[in-house]
Amino acid sequence: MAKTVAVIDIGSNSARMVVYEKTSRFAFHLLHEAKSKVRISQNAYQNGGNLQEIPMQRTFDALSDFLNIAQSYKARKILCIATSALRDAPNKKIFINRVQKELGLNIKVIDGEKEAYYGGIACANLLANQENAMSVDIGGGSTEFSLINNKDVSNTLSLELGTVRLKELFFDKDDREGAIAYIDQQLHILDTLTPTTLIGIGGTFRAIATAIMNKTKHPLNKLNGFECDVTLFEEYLHNILDADALKLKKIGIDADRFDIIKPGALILQRILNKLSVQNLIASGVGVREGVYLCDLLRNSQHKFPQNYNPSLRYLLDSYLQDSSYSNQLSFVSKKIFDLTHEYLGIDPSLRFELGIAAKLYPIGTNIHFYSKNKHSYYLIQSALEYGYTHSQILVISTLARYAKRKLPSTTHLKYYKVLLPQSKTLKALSYMLSVAISLLSHRPKNVDFELSFEEGTLIVSSKSSMYLSKDALIKLDRIKELKVKFSS
Repeated sequence: MAKTVAVIDIGSNSARMVVYEKTSRFAFHLLHEAKSKVRISQNAYQNGGNLQEIPMQRTFDALSDFLNIAQSYKARKILCIATSALRDAPNKKIFINRVQKELGLNIKVIDGEKEAYYGGIACANLLANQENAMSVDIGGGSTEFSLINNKDVSNTLSLELGTVRLKELFFDKDDREGAIAYIDQQLHILDTLTPTTLIGIGGTFRAIATAIMNKTKHPLNKLNGFECDVTLFEEYLHNILDADALKLKKIGIDADRFDIIKPGALILQRILNKLSVQNLIASGVGVREGVYLCDLLRNSQHKFPQNYNPSLRYLLDSYLQDSSYSNQLSFVSKKIFDLTHEYLGIDPSLRFELGIAAKLYPIGTNIHFYSKNKHSYYLIQSALEYGYTHSQILVISTLARYAKRKLPSTTHLKYYKVLLPQSKTLKALSYMLSVAISLLSHRPKNVDFELSFEEGTLIVSSKSSMYLSKDALIKLDRIKELKVKFSS
């Protein structure tokens, strides 16, 4: 696969492009993102689905600029797909042929099930593993669903429900009851499905999730993986449907979504009314990422290898200079955890976060040695994008920030309280990582000491003096529950 790939998605409401760059076989990161509200389906649904001249011209102009952007990044491959508006349009060939002839861009019109599959693949690979989950992608012309279980995607469905479609057919005529009847009739196909988690893709879900994040002052500024209270979300849907423009602005909806947010909110309300979901998760990924992943992972059944994370690998590829030290640090940290977690009363699952934090702790050094902790913290919070919950990201970044320094501050623990374990637990994890860093102060080629644990004391046995390690340990903020002793 090419190192740099652009993916263009022509939806009913917006045309979007992403440019991705690979850093190793499966690791990648986002180089550029562009979006234009071309509304290619404008006035189409009231004209037999036929695309109108002005919307087609807007879309053509946006595609022309997208191609210029892709060329500026030297993209070796450009994948362009179109969804509901074009697949429904009797006159789609006029637009497709013009784009191919004048821009040299081949548009692939995908069916609804393929669109649902792409969205499902993105969520399955780039969100923390979900069991019995359903993705829902509300677009301008259609809504797609797929079931996700441990990275397996099934039951892909596409319904003729979309924000622009409902706006033109019902909302412009002030016929909400007609819209409800139409939506409920379409949703009968979900009767036999019983997901417990709903993953929201698309502009409507993301707009509402963003508004809720802002209202609740969610401490991590990251949409992907945001978990929302179902009752609060339903309250927002109700408020949106009863709001005028002033109230929509007040509750945090952007002005450019005012005309289509209500049809989207009504679709979501009827879906939640039909399904008994317990969890709601916002997805920052969707069809574009699914298209990219299906190309990237075409020889591995559209799944990353077991225990592989592309964000983690990207950070290690881009910012780590000494992988041996990183691996040693992770090994020693997890060894300390294994010996002490039961005594300290720490949940065994936190071993994972500690190991990742240890592995990533050194990445900030590549930016600036004296402020490496700050840079590691920022890089982890920002770029550990895929496959982790917000809680995991906060634990990992916090441990990196305070490693070999003072224990996590009261201010930090209070600000991020909703996403962090108990203060006592986090300080113990922080101390474990700091001890591991100290024990490796002499940067051995191979770990040259052994660890054991007796009655609240971690015993370090080594044939070498470990002078620098002893000196480093003295300077650490300690926890009273754990002592460290050297034994020659």
